[in-house]
Amino acid sequence: MAVLTIQNLETSFSVKNTRLDAVRGVNFDVPERQVLGLVGESGSGKSVTMKSVLGLLPANGCIRGGDILFQGRSLLRMNNRDKRRLLGNDITMIFQDPMTSLNPLKTVGFHIREVLRRHQNLYGSKARDASRDVLEMVDIPDAEARLKQYPHQFSGGMLQRVMMGMALANDPKLLIADEPTTALDVTIQSQILALIRRLQNRNHMSVVLITHDLAIVYALCSRVVVMYGGRVMERGLRNEIFHCRDQHPYTRALLASIPKVRENEKRELVHIRGTAPSLSELPDGCPFAPRCSHVRAICRVSFPRETRLSETHSIHCHLFGEDR
Repeated sequence: MAVLTIQNLETSFSVKNTRLDAVRGVNFDVPERQVLGLVGESGSGKSVTMKSVLGLLPANGCIRGGDILFQGRSLLRMNNRDKRRLLGNDITMIFQDPMTSLNPLKTVGFHIREVLRRHQNLYGSKARDASRDVLEMVDIPDAEARLKQYPHQFSGGMLQRVMMGMALANDPKLLIADEPTTALDVTIQSQILALIRRLQNRNHMSVVLITHDLAIVYALCSRVVVMYGGRVMERGLRNEIFHCRDQHPYTRALLASIPKVRENEKRELVHIRGTAPSLSELPDGCPFAPRCSHVRAICRVSFPRETRLSETHSIHCHLFGEDR
């Protein structure tokens, strides 16, 4: 069963009386108790898709079509009171820059207590004890003293742990992690990812991991959705995305661009030619067509329908259509 279902989602921004379509007909499910990787280059629509789920779009953004279902209930048709009960409680998010996500004038303990007060109605000593438990849950030593410190007294890795603790304080059913290892060194990245995996298994929650790092996806995710130009290019199980013979040209290009280090072998780095399209210049057909080495005339005029290669694996590409 899916904890989250996104159906034909369309999200746009209005800039100088011009409509910019950032998410165009996106469809995918997030299964219960699994980690789904949402991958693609910057500007592909990953973060906008998940911020649409949480209602965190800026003032000039709006959802123009489709639906978002959480455990079968439409978030778009839900009243504000019920939605406030869900967001931050059953659905939470870790943002990619913890340094700017906390108020520098408030202690770390204040931020955690605010979450507990709003969603669990905890005050006083109960809130303090629960806040200490939150820091201990994410492996921050000397939790009692750390509650009295300010964000600038924490390292980037420790702040990311604080953000994880705040997101998990209410035992959510769905955690959205937006580039949770950005600007962290490799050792701290490994610790953060191991912590996400451990807490995901312990709390039996679903996780959506937004990233462009395919190594992280392979290590952590059981399912993968590949996005480009505001559309889903391919989705499937991890092994289907990484090892299947039939892959979308964009997926294949992403995998080929990963540096491979082998002893006594020298090879040039493979790159994807061109640049990702801007929202104001999206092509009419497949958004990857201008950069694709397999492009055909039909690719430039129409976006391909979904082709199912298996029960769990599907591709939007004319190479895999009826005339393949």
